[in-house]
Amino acid sequence: MGSRFEVTVVHADADRARSAIEDAYREIDRIEALISSWRESSETAGINRAAGVHPVTVSHELFALIRRALKVSTLTRGAFDITFASVGRLWDFKSSVPVLPSPERLEAAMRAVGATHVVLNEADRSVYLTHPETRIGFGAIGKGYAANRAAAVLKDSGITSGGVNAGGDLLSFGLREDGKPRVVGVADPRRPDRTFAHLRLENLAIVTSGDYEQFFLIDGRRYAHILDPRTGYPVDHTRSVTIICPDAELADALATAVFVLGPNDGLVLINELRGVEGFLVDAAGQLRMSQNLTTLFAEEEVSP
Repeated sequence: MGSRFEVTVVHADADRARSAIEDAYREIDRIEALISSWRESSETAGINRAAGVHPVTVSHELFALIRRALKVSTLTRGAFDITFASVGRLWDFKSSVPVLPSPERLEAAMRAVGATHVVLNEADRSVYLTHPETRIGFGAIGKGYAANRAAAVLKDSGITSGGVNAGGDLLSFGLREDGKPRVVGVADPRRPDRTFAHLRLENLAIVTSGDYEQFFLIDGRRYAHILDPRTGYPVDHTRSVTIICPDAELADALATAVFVLGPNDGLVLINELRGVEGFLVDAAGQLRMSQNLTTLFAEEEVSP
């Protein structure tokens, strides 16, 4: 998934712990093979190849993931959208010589973006992309789903304490060796080597989306990799968003959605959702928090 995954467990039997970790990594590899847009053999690639041509019958697992993603799209009024890949491929944030896509190309690509282009048929478990240029991608939800599945495998193996770090999307369950909740530091979006908040995690996921990892500058303006699927352009009103909730998949999707929605609408959404907390740093560097977030703050500090 283009990210580093780390799996940690706490168990008295080292061999059993290592075996559980290996099982978790195998599960992550399985998810990668299922949802990758880059592997031609994946079910996702098959859906994209058939865009505008015919429906594709997929596994129960992928069908359910797509259905949940579409529900989040509705919940966030399109701020989260798995069809963003249709326009995202026009932006190269890793190029040594960054280039802005032309307005004409963006306008054309945006015709293929939108959850309405994804048609699900429950009867035969098929997925159909109605526009020939529509592409789906799980870059804003897939790592969270993989973290959920890896943690489930660990628990099935008898592990009662551990964590899965999916490229910065962290899911923690159980307690540390000393019986206390884990403490996680959140990076300052303008000084990523330093933390500015510390949170207690016990059976919770924490996901941060920021503008500081993939971006380029043109004429002094920062263009970050998080795109607004409603416009096709990078978001510039937010520096970072952190979401905390029990479900890593949901936290992953909401971190992107709230980043796109911005400080006002984003916080309104978080405060409406039961069991979800979060905070964001806006473009001016101001910290904005959800209503009940302070209950998770920790006095203990951790290394970045």
